Amino acid sequence: MIISASRRTDIPAFYSEWFLKRIKEGYCTVPNPFNAKQVTKINLSASSVDAIVFWTRNAKPILEKLDFLSKRSYKFYFQYTINNFEKGFEPNSPNIESAINTFKILSNIIGPGKVIWRYDPIIITETMDENFHINNFQNLANQLNSYTKKVVVSIVDDYKKTLRRVFKVDSSYQSKLEEREKTDNLLQVISEIAHQNNLKIETCAEKKDYSNIGIKPGKCIDDKLILDELGVELNLKKDKNQRKECGCVISKDVGMNNSCIMGCEYCYATISQKVAIKNFKSHNPNSPSLLGWHEAPPEKIEDQLGLF
Repeated sequence: MIISASRRTDIPAFYSEWFLKRIKEGYCTVPNPFNAKQVTKINLSASSVDAIVFWTRNAKPILEKLDFLSKRSYKFYFQYTINNFEKGFEPNSPNIESAINTFKILSNIIGPGKVIWRYDPIIITETMDENFHINNFQNLANQLNSYTKKVVVSIVDDYKKTLRRVFKVDSSYQSKLEEREKTDNLLQVISEIAHQNNLKIETCAEKKDYSNIGIKPGKCIDDKLILDELGVELNLKKDKNQRKECGCVISKDVGMNNSCIMGCEYCYATISQKVAIKNFKSHNPNSPSLLGWHEAPPEKIEDQLGLF
């Protein structure tokens, strides 16, 4: 079983205390986001967890806790976003110096193959144009190339629930479809920069195949990486509950929507930053679930989470 921690929120940045307590307790609970009465209890024992995939923009709060996980035979890797975009789009992300420094420290602790750099989602505006992204990506690649083996890129998706927020930050933003030619040209250059820095480059859930320019479709929950970097061989199918274009294999996500306070305006998992802040303030690190207090009967262990 692979644990995703988490597509829905930044557990390393904001909820690492809760996560370690759940590891000690050996389980956590997750309510169905569409039906809070349907609660799944997930076994987090080391014997049940083959790998943990952390998603973060700031691993600093969890760095000192990683040794606890390693000593108990948990294996893990990180999907680590560093974009260095305009602050309006990512208001609470760490400043770039801090982000890069923490990324390097993490890489030195667990190894560059276990820290995946994410430069996504790419947003094009009048100020964050092609030249901005080329220079920005080049600068980041120059600093991170010895601390990671792979970079993941994607183009921002035009979700109805996020478009209004993105336009509010910068009205010059155009939709993914309108910017397709620009993004195609940009990805060509980004691919070249990545390869010049000895970085494997993959896309995340893109409908278009960019293999012809050296960017293959990727898997964020990646069974091959888990075998190559963690030494765990798994026989898992594609996660049918993710988007059609998503290549991830089956995992169980322990996060909850509307709990991340990074404030990224393009985030699909946070509908309201005010709600997220309220939820964060009411978070109880002793609860079995990330938000609220959700218990589940023993017979529901591991039997439902994959359904949503």
